[in-house]
Amino acid sequence: MNARTTLAVTGRVLTQVRRDHRTLAMLLVVPCVLMSLLWWMFGELPGDLFDRFGPGLLSMFPFIVMFVVTSVTTLRERSSGTLERLLAMPMGKVDFLLGYALAFGLLAAVQSALAVGVSVGLLGLDVAGSVWLLGVVAILDAVLGAALGLFVSAFATTEFQAVQFMPLFVLPQVLLCGLFVPRSSMPDVLEAISSVLPLSYAVDAMQGLVAGADSSEVWRDLGVVVVFAAVALALGAATLRRRTP
Repeated sequence: MNARTTLAVTGRVLTQVRRDHRTLAMLLVVPCVLMSLLWWMFGELPGDLFDRFGPGLLSMFPFIVMFVVTSVTTLRERSSGTLERLLAMPMGKVDFLLGYALAFGLLAAVQSALAVGVSVGLLGLDVAGSVWLLGVVAILDAVLGAALGLFVSAFATTEFQAVQFMPLFVLPQVLLCGLFVPRSSMPDVLEAISSVLPLSYAVDAMQGLVAGADSSEVWRDLGVVVVFAAVALALGAATLRRRTP
């Protein structure tokens, strides 16, 4: 691993995203728009539905957006031959993946800061815990989505196939994360499955912060999310191919 090479990859990815206005808008604007729509939809209904569902979805939107953008972008690098040329240089797969993860991690930080700022500052999401820690949870969720996107891109041959991995890698986590039904109220089998899915811990951390849970419990959940992201990056480095078959 070479730090200079990793940072060079990071700079290259950030430059590409800055020039791609549609991708940049999707990364930075879409989560804010979706949270605003959620607030608007629940605004006329009785009960604090926005405070109930908002935290879980605040952790989910950056995760999903990063998963899609990262998997498609990486696959585009391979299918265009750019990845083949990059790896022909004195650069390892780990340098490439860490450079990508760092670039999308920085974008995730900006994205999450905007989404948390809009949700808490403008839309009035009630948070009993620390707001800055809420931002940390959102950032790590987005990094997790980017890591899984890098991993699954190794198994796709077209951008369409990369998007098709969403029902397999993303939707089960959305259904079983505890947002719609508390994990403790699920059948034993489903609760056991949800316990090995990383988004469950991200939603637990977000909901715990909003409810004013002890910060040690939040950090414990975040630790699990970090481990999942690290494993996904390691698997991505092990399975990364230069060419699309």
